[in-house]
Amino acid sequence: MKIALISPEVFPFAKTGGLADVAGALPKYLARHGQEVIIIMPKYQAIDGDRHGLTDTGLEITVELGKETDRHKLFVSDHISGVKTYLVEAQNYFDREQLYGTPNGDYADNSLRFGFFAKSVPEVLEAIGFEADILHCNDWQTGLVPVYLREKAENGGFLSNAKTLFTIHNIAYQGLFDRKELPKLGLGWEYFVMEALEFWEKVSFMKGGIVFSDAVSTVSRKYSEEIQTPEFGYGLETILSSKRDVLHGIPNGIDPEEWDPATDDRIAARFSVSDIGPKQECKRALAEENGLAYSTDVPIIGMITRLAAQKGLDILSKCIEELVDLGIQFVILGTGDNEYHRIFQSFKEKLAGRAGINIMFDASMAQRIYAGSDMFLMPSRYEPCGLGQLISMRYGTVPIVRRTGGLSDTVTEFDPRAMSGTGFVFSEYTAGALTETVKRALNLYKDETRWRKIVENAMNYDSSWNRSSAEYTELFQKILGE
Repeated sequence: MKIALISPEVFPFAKTGGLADVAGALPKYLARHGQEVIIIMPKYQAIDGDRHGLTDTGLEITVELGKETDRHKLFVSDHISGVKTYLVEAQNYFDREQLYGTPNGDYADNSLRFGFFAKSVPEVLEAIGFEADILHCNDWQTGLVPVYLREKAENGGFLSNAKTLFTIHNIAYQGLFDRKELPKLGLGWEYFVMEALEFWEKVSFMKGGIVFSDAVSTVSRKYSEEIQTPEFGYGLETILSSKRDVLHGIPNGIDPEEWDPATDDRIAARFSVSDIGPKQECKRALAEENGLAYSTDVPIIGMITRLAAQKGLDILSKCIEELVDLGIQFVILGTGDNEYHRIFQSFKEKLAGRAGINIMFDASMAQRIYAGSDMFLMPSRYEPCGLGQLISMRYGTVPIVRRTGGLSDTVTEFDPRAMSGTGFVFSEYTAGALTETVKRALNLYKDETRWRKIVENAMNYDSSWNRSSAEYTELFQKILGE
Protein backbone atom coordinates (compact mmCIF):
# COMPACT_ATOMS: atom_id res chain seq x y z
CA MET A 1 0.00 0.00 0.00
CA LYS A 2 1.00 3.61 -0.58
CA ILE A 3 0.40 5.56 2.63
CA ALA A 4 0.83 9.30 3.26
CA LEU A 5 0.96 10.17 6.95
CA ILE A 6 -0.08 13.79 7.55
CA SER A 7 0.88 15.43 10.84
CA PRO A 8 1.41 18.98 12.17
CA GLU A 9 4.48 17.78 14.07
CA VAL A 10 6.96 14.96 13.57
CA PHE A 11 9.96 13.90 15.64
CA PRO A 12 12.83 14.72 15.18
CA PHE A 13 11.89 17.76 13.07
CA ALA A 14 9.42 19.54 15.36
CA LYS A 15 7.76 18.46 18.60
CA THR A 16 5.46 19.75 21.30
CA GLY A 17 4.09 16.42 22.55
CA GLY A 18 3.52 12.73 22.00
CA LEU A 19 1.93 13.21 18.56
CA ALA A 20 5.38 14.00 17.15
CA ASP A 21 6.80 10.76 18.56
CA VAL A 22 3.97 8.77 16.99
CA ALA A 23 4.30 10.49 13.63
CA GLY A 24 8.05 9.95 13.60
CA ALA A 25 8.03 6.27 14.58
CA LEU A 26 4.89 4.70 13.08
CA PRO A 27 5.87 5.32 9.41
CA LYS A 28 9.26 3.69 9.95
CA TYR A 29 7.60 0.52 11.23
CA LEU A 30 4.92 0.55 8.52
CA ALA A 31 7.74 0.64 5.98
CA ARG A 32 9.30 -2.38 7.69
CA HIS A 33 5.96 -4.15 7.21
CA GLY A 34 6.42 -3.64 3.47
CA GLN A 35 4.32 -0.50 2.95
CA GLU A 36 5.44 2.49 0.89
CA VAL A 37 5.16 5.43 3.28
CA ILE A 38 5.82 9.16 3.14
CA ILE A 39 5.24 11.94 5.69
CA ILE A 40 3.91 15.44 4.99
CA MET A 41 4.30 18.26 7.54
CA PRO A 42 4.80 22.05 7.67
CA LYS A 43 8.29 23.54 7.40
CA TYR A 44 8.52 25.47 10.67
CA GLN A 45 11.12 28.10 11.50
CA ALA A 46 12.52 25.92 14.29
CA ILE A 47 13.48 23.07 11.96
CA ASP A 48 17.23 22.89 11.44
CA GLY A 49 17.61 22.17 7.74
CA ASP A 50 21.28 21.20 7.94
CA ARG A 51 20.86 18.94 10.94
CA HIS A 52 17.92 17.09 9.42
CA GLY A 53 19.19 17.00 5.85
CA LEU A 54 16.50 19.10 4.21
CA THR A 55 16.92 19.62 0.48
CA ASP A 56 14.88 21.71 -1.95
CA THR A 57 12.96 19.36 -4.26
CA GLY A 58 12.86 22.04 -6.94
CA LEU A 59 9.09 21.58 -6.97
CA GLU A 60 6.52 24.23 -6.14
CA ILE A 61 2.85 23.80 -5.33
CA THR A 62 0.01 26.23 -5.88
CA VAL A 63 -2.49 26.58 -3.05
CA GLU A 64 -5.64 28.65 -3.37
CA LEU A 65 -7.10 29.64 -0.01
CA GLY A 66 -10.07 31.96 -0.05
CA LYS A 67 -9.22 34.74 -2.47
CA GLU A 68 -5.46 34.21 -2.31
CA THR A 69 -3.36 31.95 -4.51
CA ASP A 70 0.33 31.47 -3.76
CA ARG A 71 3.16 29.23 -4.84
CA HIS A 72 5.19 27.42 -2.19
CA LYS A 73 8.44 25.48 -2.17
CA LEU A 74 8.57 21.85 -1.20
CA PHE A 75 11.48 20.36 0.76
CA VAL A 76 12.35 16.73 1.50
CA SER A 77 14.42 14.85 4.08
CA ASP A 78 15.58 11.23 4.36
CA HIS A 79 16.34 11.65 8.06
CA ILE A 80 13.78 9.00 9.10
CA SER A 81 15.03 5.62 7.95
CA GLY A 82 13.12 4.22 4.98
CA VAL A 83 10.67 7.13 4.83
CA LYS A 84 10.78 10.42 2.95
CA THR A 85 9.46 13.45 4.82
CA TYR A 86 8.08 16.29 2.70
CA LEU A 87 7.90 19.75 4.27
CA VAL A 88 5.71 22.55 2.91
CA GLU A 89 7.19 26.03 3.09
CA ALA A 90 4.86 28.95 3.76
CA GLN A 91 6.78 31.71 5.51
CA ASN A 92 3.71 33.82 6.28
CA TYR A 93 2.22 30.87 8.19
CA PHE A 94 5.08 28.81 9.56
CA ASP A 95 8.08 31.13 9.93
CA ARG A 96 7.39 31.72 13.63
CA GLU A 97 9.15 30.86 16.87
CA GLN A 98 6.55 28.35 18.05
CA LEU A 99 4.38 25.76 16.33
CA TYR A 100 0.91 26.71 17.56
CA GLY A 101 1.14 29.82 19.70
CA THR A 102 2.90 31.74 22.47
CA PRO A 103 2.54 31.44 26.27
CA ASN A 104 -0.22 34.03 25.94
CA GLY A 105 -2.35 31.81 23.71
CA ASP A 106 -2.78 30.26 20.28
CA TYR A 107 -1.87 32.19 17.14
CA ALA A 108 -4.96 34.11 16.02
CA ASP A 109 -4.69 32.79 12.47
CA ASN A 110 -4.35 29.08 13.28
CA SER A 111 -7.46 28.38 11.22
CA LEU A 112 -5.76 29.75 8.12
CA ARG A 113 -2.39 28.23 8.96
CA PHE A 114 -3.72 24.68 9.22
CA GLY A 115 -6.44 25.21 6.63
CA PHE A 116 -3.62 26.06 4.24
CA PHE A 117 -1.63 23.02 5.36
CA ALA A 118 -4.64 20.74 4.84
CA LYS A 119 -5.33 22.14 1.39
CA SER A 120 -1.66 21.78 0.41
CA VAL A 121 -1.62 18.02 1.04
CA PRO A 122 -3.33 16.87 -2.21
CA GLU A 123 -1.15 19.34 -4.13
CA VAL A 124 2.01 17.90 -2.56
CA LEU A 125 0.99 14.37 -3.45
CA GLU A 126 0.24 15.34 -7.03
CA ALA A 127 3.49 17.30 -7.37
CA ILE A 128 5.62 14.34 -6.28
CA GLY A 129 3.47 11.80 -8.14
CA PHE A 130 2.57 9.82 -5.01
CA GLU A 131 -0.88 8.39 -5.70
CA ALA A 132 -1.67 7.42 -2.12
CA ASP A 133 -4.06 4.62 -1.29
CA ILE A 134 -4.45 5.96 2.25
CA LEU A 135 -4.08 9.46 3.68
CA HIS A 136 -3.53 9.02 7.42
CA CYS A 137 -4.46 12.34 9.07
CA ASN A 138 -3.56 13.12 12.68
CA ASP A 139 -5.39 15.49 15.06
CA TRP A 140 -7.43 18.62 14.41
CA GLN A 141 -4.71 20.41 12.45
CA THR A 142 -5.29 17.90 9.63
CA GLY A 143 -9.06 17.67 10.04
CA LEU A 144 -9.80 19.53 6.80
CA VAL A 145 -7.63 17.22 4.66
CA PRO A 146 -10.53 14.77 4.06
CA VAL A 147 -12.82 17.74 3.31
CA TYR A 148 -10.56 19.24 0.65
CA LEU A 149 -9.72 15.78 -0.69
CA ARG A 150 -13.41 14.97 -1.17
CA GLU A 151 -13.96 18.22 -3.05
CA LYS A 152 -10.98 17.50 -5.28
CA ALA A 153 -11.96 13.86 -5.83
CA GLU A 154 -15.44 14.82 -7.01
CA ASN A 155 -13.80 16.05 -10.21
CA GLY A 156 -12.08 12.68 -10.71
CA GLY A 157 -8.43 12.28 -11.63
CA PHE A 158 -5.51 12.12 -9.21
CA LEU A 159 -6.38 10.78 -5.71
CA SER A 160 -10.00 10.16 -6.70
CA ASN A 161 -9.74 6.64 -5.25
CA ALA A 162 -7.76 7.55 -2.13
CA LYS A 163 -9.19 6.68 1.30
CA THR A 164 -8.70 8.55 4.56
CA LEU A 165 -8.09 7.57 8.17
CA PHE A 166 -8.40 10.26 10.82
CA THR A 167 -6.65 9.59 14.14
CA ILE A 168 -7.74 11.41 17.31
CA HIS A 169 -4.83 11.84 19.70
CA ASN A 170 -6.69 14.03 22.20
CA ILE A 171 -10.31 14.97 21.57
CA ALA A 172 -10.12 17.85 24.07
CA TYR A 173 -8.21 19.87 21.45
CA GLN A 174 -10.66 20.27 18.57
CA GLY A 175 -9.59 23.27 16.51
CA LEU A 176 -12.67 25.44 17.03
CA PHE A 177 -12.93 28.71 15.08
CA ASP A 178 -15.41 31.49 14.36
CA ARG A 179 -17.88 30.81 11.54
CA LYS A 180 -16.54 33.81 9.61
CA GLU A 181 -13.38 31.77 8.93
CA LEU A 182 -15.29 29.42 6.61
CA PRO A 183 -15.15 31.63 3.46
CA LYS A 184 -11.49 32.38 4.15
CA LEU A 185 -10.88 28.62 4.02
CA GLY A 186 -12.49 28.46 0.60
CA LEU A 187 -15.43 26.40 1.85
CA GLY A 188 -19.09 27.15 1.14
CA TRP A 189 -21.79 27.68 3.73
CA GLU A 190 -23.19 24.25 2.92
CA TYR A 191 -20.44 22.97 5.23
CA PHE A 192 -21.78 25.01 8.15
CA VAL A 193 -24.40 22.45 9.13
CA MET A 194 -24.62 19.95 11.96
CA GLU A 195 -23.85 17.07 9.59
CA ALA A 196 -20.57 18.71 8.51
CA LEU A 197 -18.30 21.27 10.25
CA GLU A 198 -20.72 23.21 12.47
CA PHE A 199 -20.23 22.69 16.20
CA TRP A 200 -22.12 24.98 18.59
CA GLU A 201 -22.03 27.85 16.11
CA LYS A 202 -18.31 27.37 15.46
CA VAL A 203 -16.29 25.61 12.76
CA SER A 204 -14.68 22.42 14.09
CA PHE A 205 -11.63 21.02 12.28
CA MET A 206 -11.78 17.91 14.47
CA LYS A 207 -15.37 17.27 13.45
CA GLY A 208 -14.38 17.63 9.81
CA GLY A 209 -11.84 14.85 10.20
CA ILE A 210 -14.36 12.58 11.93
CA VAL A 211 -17.26 13.18 9.53
CA PHE A 212 -15.45 13.17 6.19
CA SER A 213 -12.93 10.36 6.75
CA ASP A 214 -13.56 6.78 5.70
CA ALA A 215 -12.50 5.55 9.15
CA VAL A 216 -11.55 7.02 12.52
CA SER A 217 -9.06 5.71 15.02
CA THR A 218 -7.74 6.73 18.37
CA VAL A 219 -4.70 5.82 20.38
CA SER A 220 -5.98 3.12 22.74
CA ARG A 221 -8.88 0.69 22.88
CA LYS A 222 -10.18 2.06 26.17
CA TYR A 223 -10.11 5.65 24.90
CA SER A 224 -12.11 4.66 21.80
CA GLU A 225 -14.85 3.59 24.21
CA GLU A 226 -14.50 6.58 26.54
CA ILE A 227 -14.88 9.22 23.80
CA GLN A 228 -18.32 7.83 22.99
CA THR A 229 -19.52 8.98 26.43
CA PRO A 230 -20.56 12.49 27.57
CA GLU A 231 -17.79 12.53 30.19
CA PHE A 232 -14.95 12.19 27.68
CA GLY A 233 -16.50 12.96 24.28
CA TYR A 234 -16.33 16.77 24.62
CA GLY A 235 -19.58 17.17 22.71
CA LEU A 236 -18.62 14.81 19.88
CA GLU A 237 -19.75 11.60 21.59
CA THR A 238 -22.97 11.29 19.59
CA ILE A 239 -21.30 11.55 16.22
CA LEU A 240 -18.54 9.16 17.33
CA SER A 241 -21.13 6.65 18.50
CA SER A 242 -22.79 6.89 15.10
CA LYS A 243 -19.46 5.92 13.53
CA ARG A 244 -18.68 3.12 15.96
CA ASP A 245 -18.51 0.60 13.10
CA VAL A 246 -15.52 2.44 11.64
CA LEU A 247 -14.04 3.65 14.95
CA HIS A 248 -10.95 1.74 16.05
CA GLY A 249 -8.61 1.90 19.04
CA ILE A 250 -4.95 1.09 18.34
CA PRO A 251 -2.49 1.71 21.17
CA ASN A 252 0.60 3.78 20.51
CA GLY A 253 4.03 2.28 20.83
CA ILE A 254 7.49 3.67 21.34
CA ASP A 255 10.61 3.25 19.27
CA PRO A 256 12.84 0.79 21.20
CA GLU A 257 15.86 2.08 19.31
CA GLU A 258 15.23 5.59 20.59
CA TRP A 259 14.35 4.51 24.15
CA ASP A 260 16.95 1.96 25.23
CA PRO A 261 18.72 2.17 28.61
CA ALA A 262 21.41 -0.20 27.33
CA THR A 263 22.58 2.27 24.67
CA ASP A 264 21.33 5.64 25.94
CA ASP A 265 24.23 8.09 26.25
CA ARG A 266 21.97 10.75 27.83
CA ILE A 267 21.82 9.00 31.22
CA ALA A 268 24.36 8.59 34.00
CA ALA A 269 24.90 4.83 33.47
CA ARG A 270 23.66 2.28 30.97
CA PHE A 271 21.75 -0.77 32.16
CA SER A 272 19.48 -3.56 30.97
CA VAL A 273 17.04 -6.09 32.38
CA SER A 274 19.91 -8.57 32.75
CA ASP A 275 22.21 -5.98 34.34
CA ILE A 276 19.98 -3.69 36.38
CA GLY A 277 22.62 -2.63 38.92
CA PRO A 278 23.83 0.53 37.11
CA LYS A 279 20.33 1.99 37.36
CA GLN A 280 21.29 2.97 40.91
CA GLU A 281 23.92 5.32 39.45
CA CYS A 282 21.13 7.00 37.48
CA LYS A 283 19.13 7.32 40.70
CA ARG A 284 22.07 8.76 42.59
CA ALA A 285 22.71 11.36 39.86
CA LEU A 286 19.01 12.32 39.74
CA ALA A 287 18.87 12.71 43.52
CA GLU A 288 21.94 14.93 43.60
CA GLU A 289 20.66 17.05 40.72
CA ASN A 290 17.45 17.71 42.63
CA GLY A 291 18.94 18.30 46.06
CA LEU A 292 17.74 14.98 47.49
CA ALA A 293 19.61 12.62 49.78
CA TYR A 294 20.29 9.42 47.83
CA SER A 295 19.20 6.20 49.53
CA THR A 296 18.40 2.75 48.20
CA ASP A 297 15.74 2.54 50.93
CA VAL A 298 13.88 5.67 49.83
CA PRO A 299 12.10 5.44 46.46
CA ILE A 300 12.00 8.33 44.03
CA ILE A 301 8.72 8.89 42.24
CA GLY A 302 9.21 10.67 38.93
CA MET A 303 6.61 12.67 37.05
CA ILE A 304 6.99 14.33 33.64
CA THR A 305 3.78 16.11 32.80
CA ARG A 306 1.84 19.10 31.67
CA LEU A 307 0.86 20.95 34.85
CA ALA A 308 -2.90 20.74 34.42
CA ALA A 309 -5.88 19.22 36.17
CA GLN A 310 -6.32 16.68 33.35
CA LYS A 311 -3.00 15.13 34.36
CA GLY A 312 -4.12 14.62 37.96
CA LEU A 313 -2.30 17.61 39.42
CA ASP A 314 -5.43 18.61 41.33
CA ILE A 315 -5.57 15.36 43.32
CA LEU A 316 -1.78 15.14 43.67
CA SER A 317 -1.64 18.65 45.14
CA LYS A 318 -3.99 17.48 47.90
CA CYS A 319 -1.81 14.57 49.01
CA ILE A 320 1.80 15.22 47.98
CA GLU A 321 2.80 16.36 51.48
CA GLU A 322 1.31 13.23 53.02
CA LEU A 323 3.14 11.07 50.47
CA VAL A 324 6.47 12.74 51.19
CA ASP A 325 5.88 12.15 54.92
CA LEU A 326 5.65 8.42 54.17
CA GLY A 327 9.32 8.45 53.24
CA ILE A 328 9.09 9.05 49.49
CA GLN A 329 10.98 11.53 47.35
CA PHE A 330 9.52 13.24 44.28
CA VAL A 331 11.07 14.63 41.11
CA ILE A 332 8.55 16.52 38.96
CA LEU A 333 9.19 18.18 35.60
CA GLY A 334 6.74 20.20 33.51
CA THR A 335 4.99 23.41 32.63
CA GLY A 336 1.34 24.24 32.13
CA ASP A 337 -1.43 26.24 33.75
CA ASN A 338 -0.47 29.25 35.85
CA GLU A 339 -2.61 27.97 38.72
CA TYR A 340 -0.47 24.84 39.03
CA HIS A 341 2.72 26.80 38.48
CA ARG A 342 1.86 28.73 41.65
CA ILE A 343 0.80 25.64 43.63
CA PHE A 344 3.88 23.60 42.80
CA GLN A 345 6.23 26.56 43.17
CA SER A 346 5.04 26.74 46.78
CA PHE A 347 5.68 22.99 47.16
CA LYS A 348 9.17 23.48 45.72
CA GLU A 349 10.02 25.72 48.67
CA LYS A 350 8.03 23.84 51.30
CA LEU A 351 9.36 20.38 50.31
CA ALA A 352 12.94 21.35 49.50
CA GLY A 353 15.25 18.42 50.15
CA ARG A 354 12.41 15.96 49.78
CA ALA A 355 11.02 16.89 46.38
CA GLY A 356 12.71 18.31 43.32
CA ILE A 357 10.12 20.35 41.43
CA ASN A 358 11.25 21.74 38.08
CA ILE A 359 8.72 24.08 36.48
CA MET A 360 10.16 24.00 32.98
CA PHE A 361 10.60 21.56 30.14
CA ASP A 362 13.99 19.99 29.59
CA ALA A 363 14.20 16.90 27.36
CA SER A 364 17.55 15.86 28.84
CA MET A 365 16.22 16.05 32.38
CA ALA A 366 13.17 14.05 31.31
CA GLN A 367 15.49 11.30 30.16
CA ARG A 368 17.28 11.33 33.51
CA ILE A 369 13.95 11.11 35.36
CA TYR A 370 12.86 8.07 33.35
CA ALA A 371 16.16 6.33 34.08
CA GLY A 372 16.75 7.41 37.68
CA SER A 373 13.32 7.13 39.28
CA ASP A 374 12.02 3.99 40.98
CA MET A 375 8.37 4.71 40.15
CA PHE A 376 6.61 6.89 37.59
CA LEU A 377 3.33 8.62 38.44
CA MET A 378 0.48 9.26 35.96
CA PRO A 379 -2.75 9.89 37.95
CA SER A 380 -4.58 11.34 34.92
CA ARG A 381 -8.28 12.12 34.89
CA TYR A 382 -8.17 10.98 31.28
CA GLU A 383 -5.26 9.86 29.11
CA PRO A 384 -5.86 8.96 25.44
CA CYS A 385 -2.80 6.72 25.37
CA GLY A 386 0.18 8.11 27.22
CA LEU A 387 3.78 7.45 26.30
CA GLY A 388 5.31 8.19 29.69
CA GLN A 389 4.25 4.86 31.18
CA LEU A 390 5.68 2.99 28.17
CA ILE A 391 9.01 4.80 28.36
CA SER A 392 9.25 4.43 32.14
CA MET A 393 8.67 0.66 31.91
CA ARG A 394 11.41 0.43 29.29
CA TYR A 395 13.76 2.04 31.84
CA GLY A 396 12.73 -0.20 34.74
CA THR A 397 10.73 2.56 36.42
CA VAL A 398 7.46 1.09 37.67
CA PRO A 399 4.31 3.03 36.68
CA ILE A 400 1.57 4.10 39.11
CA VAL A 401 -1.44 5.04 37.00
CA ARG A 402 -5.16 5.67 37.06
CA ARG A 403 -7.34 3.17 35.19
CA THR A 404 -8.26 5.30 32.17
CA GLY A 405 -7.58 5.36 28.43
CA GLY A 406 -4.25 3.99 27.32
CA LEU A 407 -3.03 3.68 30.91
CA SER A 408 -5.68 1.02 31.45
CA ASP A 409 -4.64 -0.78 28.25
CA THR A 410 -0.90 -0.88 28.96
CA VAL A 411 -0.35 -1.18 32.73
CA THR A 412 -1.55 -4.18 34.74
CA GLU A 413 -1.72 -4.43 38.53
CA PHE A 414 1.09 -6.48 40.03
CA ASP A 415 -0.06 -9.73 41.65
CA PRO A 416 2.49 -10.62 44.39
CA ARG A 417 1.38 -14.28 44.41
CA ALA A 418 1.48 -14.90 40.67
CA MET A 419 4.39 -12.45 40.33
CA SER A 420 2.67 -11.01 37.26
CA GLY A 421 1.83 -7.44 36.31
CA THR A 422 3.79 -4.32 35.45
CA GLY A 423 2.64 -1.61 37.84
CA PHE A 424 0.01 -0.22 40.22
CA VAL A 425 -3.45 0.91 39.14
CA PHE A 426 -6.32 2.78 40.84
CA SER A 427 -9.78 3.68 39.55
CA GLU A 428 -11.37 6.33 41.77
CA TYR A 429 -10.24 9.84 40.86
CA THR A 430 -9.47 11.01 44.39
CA ALA A 431 -6.44 11.95 46.43
CA GLY A 432 -7.31 9.12 48.82
CA ALA A 433 -7.23 6.46 46.09
CA LEU A 434 -3.93 7.84 44.82
CA THR A 435 -2.44 7.78 48.32
CA GLU A 436 -3.50 4.20 48.99
CA THR A 437 -1.99 3.06 45.69
CA VAL A 438 1.32 4.75 46.43
CA LYS A 439 1.32 3.06 49.84
CA ARG A 440 0.80 -0.27 48.09
CA ALA A 441 3.77 0.43 45.84
CA LEU A 442 5.90 1.53 48.79
CA ASN A 443 5.18 -1.72 50.65
CA LEU A 444 6.21 -3.78 47.65
CA TYR A 445 9.34 -1.67 47.18
CA LYS A 446 10.51 -2.90 50.59
CA ASP A 447 10.29 -6.52 49.33
CA GLU A 448 13.48 -6.77 47.28
CA THR A 449 12.60 -10.03 45.52
CA ARG A 450 9.14 -8.99 44.43
CA TRP A 451 10.31 -5.50 43.48
CA ARG A 452 12.99 -6.95 41.24
CA LYS A 453 10.31 -9.07 39.57
CA ILE A 454 7.96 -6.17 38.85
CA VAL A 455 10.88 -4.22 37.39
CA GLU A 456 11.72 -7.17 35.15
CA ASN A 457 8.09 -7.50 34.08
CA ALA A 458 7.96 -3.80 33.19
CA MET A 459 11.20 -3.89 31.21
CA ASN A 460 10.10 -7.00 29.31
CA TYR A 461 6.73 -5.48 28.32
CA ASP A 462 6.51 -5.21 24.51
CA SER A 463 5.82 -1.52 23.96
CA SER A 464 7.38 -1.34 20.49
CA TRP A 465 5.61 -0.21 17.35
CA ASN A 466 5.90 -3.71 15.83
CA ARG A 467 2.55 -4.85 17.16
CA SER A 468 0.69 -1.57 16.71
CA SER A 469 2.01 -0.97 13.18
CA ALA A 470 0.75 -4.44 12.24
CA GLU A 471 -2.70 -3.41 13.53
CA TYR A 472 -2.56 -0.23 11.44
CA THR A 473 -1.63 -2.31 8.39
CA GLU A 474 -4.68 -4.51 8.95
CA LEU A 475 -6.88 -1.44 9.38
CA PHE A 476 -5.59 0.14 6.16
CA GLN A 477 -6.35 -3.09 4.32
CA LYS A 478 -9.84 -3.13 5.81
CA ILE A 479 -10.46 0.47 4.71
CA LEU A 480 -9.39 -0.43 1.19
CA GLY A 481 -11.67 -3.48 1.22
CA GLU A 482 -8.79 -5.94 0.92
